[in-house]
This record gives sequence, structure tokens and C-alpha cells, in this order.
Amino acid sequence: MRLPIILVDAGHGKDTPGKRSPEGLVREYAWAREMAARLVAGFRNAGYDSFELVPEEDDVALKKRAQRANAYCDRYGKENVILLSIHLNASGNTLEWRSANGWSCYTTKGVTGSDDLAKCLYEAAAEVMPDRKLRKYNGNKEPDWEDNFHILLHTRCVALLSENFFQDNREDVRYILSEEGKEAIIQTHIRGTLKFINKMK
Repeated sequence: MRLPIILVDAGHGKDTPGKRSPEGLVREYAWAREMAARLVAGFRNAGYDSFELVPEEDDVALKKRAQRANAYCDRYGKENVILLSIHLNASGNTLEWRSANGWSCYTTKGVTGSDDLAKCLYEAAAEVMPDRKLRKYNGNKEPDWEDNFHILLHTRCVALLSENFFQDNREDVRYILSEEGKEAIIQTHIRGTLKFINKMK
């Protein structure tokens, strides 16, 4: 085992209302689970213990997700656990195509260690996806957006939630369905997380 432990949380479940693109091209739960499995494999190949927080296809309540993450914190120490929650963004009700696009990530409100993780992911995203829009809250000073999402607020470890482009934007959907796009998103999370770990040492 090599610390830290990296947990990957796949957003939503197969029965979550909405959470899909117009014309049914993407279902967020399925896409997020594919990416979670690939991320876990990538982190393990890099020598770290990594686990899918929600391997089930059914949705798992946010409270239970947080409890699962905190069980790892109890076992290994919260300073030795990192949580990445993988999602797709949307600007509407996903019944029609819209113009909002780009990649972003969220941390909880206030200054925390999660902000440093987010900065590392933004840096990796700029390297891996130089031609793609990165949605930033406050430019390069504090690029990540802040919200008290349950999975972030109620877990004790460093954690962020990534919004990996928009499932109701045609161009973004083409990208996230392509192998090029999937691999770029994988590398953004892996490189950014490993950069953060190296800074922790």
C-alpha cells in the first residue's frame, strides 16, 4: 500500500432523474462510472491504492457516500485520503442543446487544502487540454468554484468535485464521448492529483 489512498466517486445513479444529454447520447451515471474505473486503474498503475467509492450502478445516497469516504479516513487518517467526485455539467434541464461549455471543478467554501488540489488539477487541465475552455471562478488566483456540495462538506479528507464539460452542449458531448476526450480527462485528474501529492511531501 502506498499513501495517500485515492477514492473516486462516480456521480449519480442509473435511476437519477435527468442527468443525461438531449437525444440520450450520454447518461451521466454510465459515463462517470467508466471514468471512475479508468481513473482507479490509472492511479493503481502509478503505485497508489485507489478505490471506486460507488461501484454500484444504482444511486447511492450522498450521506452513505460520505460515510464510505470517512470510513477510509478513520482507517488511514484523513490526511492520507483524497476524494475525487466525477460529474458532467449541464446548463438546463437537458431536454435541449445549449451553449454553455467547458471544464471546471468545485471545492467547499472557504480556504482549505482542497483548494490546492483544485489548483493542481487546473494546471494539469491547461497542459492536457490547451484548446479546451476551462471555466474559472476568479482567474488564476482561485480558479475553482466553491459550493457546499454534500460529498465535499461532509467528508473529512481533501476532496473536490469535477464538472467534466457539459452534457447539453453538442461539442462538449462529442469530446467526452471520444477516446481523445476521455483520455485527456483521465490524465487531467491523474497528473493533477499526483502533482498535489508531490507538493504534500
